[in-house]
Amino acid sequence: MLNTVKMSLMALAVAVGAGASGAAAQDMNFFRIGTGGTAGTYYPIGGLIANAISNPPGSRSCEEGGSCGMPGLIASAVSSNGSVANVNAIAGGALESGFVQSDVANWAHSGSGIWEGQPAIDKLRAIANLYPESIHLVARADAGIASVADLAGKRVSLDEPGSGTLVDARIILEGYGLAESDVSAEFLKPNQAADRMRDGQMDAFFFVGGFPAGAIAELASQTAITLVPIDGDGAAAIRKKYSFFADNTVPGGTYEGVADDVHTLAVGAQWVTSADQPDDLIYGLTKALWNENTRKLLDSGHAKGAEITPDTALQGVGIPLHPGAERFYREAGLLTE
Repeated sequence: MLNTVKMSLMALAVAVGAGASGAAAQDMNFFRIGTGGTAGTYYPIGGLIANAISNPPGSRSCEEGGSCGMPGLIASAVSSNGSVANVNAIAGGALESGFVQSDVANWAHSGSGIWEGQPAIDKLRAIANLYPESIHLVARADAGIASVADLAGKRVSLDEPGSGTLVDARIILEGYGLAESDVSAEFLKPNQAADRMRDGQMDAFFFVGGFPAGAIAELASQTAITLVPIDGDGAAAIRKKYSFFADNTVPGGTYEGVADDVHTLAVGAQWVTSADQPDDLIYGLTKALWNENTRKLLDSGHAKGAEITPDTALQGVGIPLHPGAERFYREAGLLTE
């Protein structure tokens, strides 16, 4: 897939560079953002940010109503398997950046948790914290699942290998006294799991992402579902053991048929890159992320966009900032230490 994206970006470069000078064309930077499955939240948010920070050669200036992104930058959102896959792709040079859950970023950088026994990704660097990702446990309304403990013996999708959701799903099962072997586990993307549930072949599935999630909203409009709370003693034990989890609430009415607030846990969605990326490049795109034009695009483009703010850009960041991003935050007065 990455090769296909690269080819399409090269074609785009030819198109936008046709009217630009040779010098301008040489200044182009292609920058990929690894996201997640197309039915989740990472992908549409990635598309918004990619559009906002891009400013291909030959574009009208921001002052003339054109792009307000970083001059010469052509960014693209790339669908992927999620957080773990994005970290590995950044480490291997297959992606310039990606969206990663805060827990996964911390483990990867320190070589702990799920990365224990593997080489730490010590060049992983943060650009920004974006928004809280709610842990959704979606169940068929007639499946008899009112709590996490009720998953025992049920057909449950934990999400696909390489996703942060799979990591968190295993933690949640453990927190409520269940092993993966206690459920009939499958490993599907949220939209695939929703299709199986719609056909009566899946009892529940986990999804970690901002609400409303497209796959869940579509499912709820066609099939009676419930959101299972992740609260009580089990959630308290999980928060005590893993400090990156926070209490969270999915408001009633977010999904059709789910009228009441549902208490759950959340992790932070963070935009990360490699220390090998040039300082000026990361400085420029960080500056573009927080300009007024991007603010308008985020506010109008997705329900989670309004939660992506400079005030929370450094919240919950447990890995080093990229020097280019750090430079911007210091200049903006957001980082004073």
